[in-house]
Amino acid sequence: MMPHFVPATPQTTRIGQFDAAFPPVASIAAGESVTLQCVSGLGDAVPGEGSGMTVPQALRDIAAANTAGLVGHIITGPVEVRGAEPGDALRVEIERIELGTDWGFCGFRPLMGTLPEDFPFRRMLHIPVDQAAKTCTLPMGGGIKLDLAPFFGVMGVAPPPEWGRISTKEPRAHGGNLDNKELVEGTTLWLPVHVPGAMFSAGDGHGVQGDGEVCINALETSLTGTFGLHVEKGGGARDPILRFPRAETPTHFITMGMNEDLDLAMKQALREMIGFIAARTNLSPADAYQFCSLAVDFRVTQTVNGEKGVHGMLRKGVIL
Repeated sequence: MMPHFVPATPQTTRIGQFDAAFPPVASIAAGESVTLQCVSGLGDAVPGEGSGMTVPQALRDIAAANTAGLVGHIITGPVEVRGAEPGDALRVEIERIELGTDWGFCGFRPLMGTLPEDFPFRRMLHIPVDQAAKTCTLPMGGGIKLDLAPFFGVMGVAPPPEWGRISTKEPRAHGGNLDNKELVEGTTLWLPVHVPGAMFSAGDGHGVQGDGEVCINALETSLTGTFGLHVEKGGGARDPILRFPRAETPTHFITMGMNEDLDLAMKQALREMIGFIAARTNLSPADAYQFCSLAVDFRVTQTVNGEKGVHGMLRKGVIL
């Protein structure tokens, strides 16, 4: 079956906002796939005329329609997944990620980033992308070349209705701005469902990112993603209540923690990993706690989104 396709248009995108009240822009049955065209860049993040870089028409149209002057991530969706209900888990199979343009941007600005006291000024770089070679060339150090590993910074479902309208900036229990560079093509993300239909959205394409995303941005770029959206009733047999996003790559199981305090984000990611291990093995929580100290890597996901992130990585084949 061919996946459903949702182009990026002023009608199918939202700028900087999640809200359970947003109506779906498409509806699919559980187990079907959807392809979302996602674009990135507003204001000075978009290269000017004469740069030699191609600005997608979809991005121009969305910017022109933004008469309210909204800022933030441009996310495509939401997509209704029929049959999903609160208390279920949405299993997101990241089937394919395609580069959408020949450039990306990376910037910082006053009062933002990990070191705003050291860099109290604005700087924006427009970075050429070789879509065929899947590389980018940085305009520094004589032209530093990086291999790309594209992923979506934002993947999320509708938040709980009582939260109202929230920013896309902070990652929370609904997912959102996870900025987890492990979530590349071929990986799986689990999200707790808070409203009927789950209401999945994606955006904030990243070409490449270091853990921490320290200056504010990764290589922000336009991507098109194909996602298989599956419903696990009741959160799945081993997860009667899925509280926070969780992921699986070809090589690792991943738990996540998010909090304004990095120490508390670490504690959340660790508690999630302990619970994950104890539910799937004969190890007690105390056993799992010690096992994590010996065999699980905890990494700083990002430090720039208000709610900071830590993710725990358990290599497959060690005990699972």
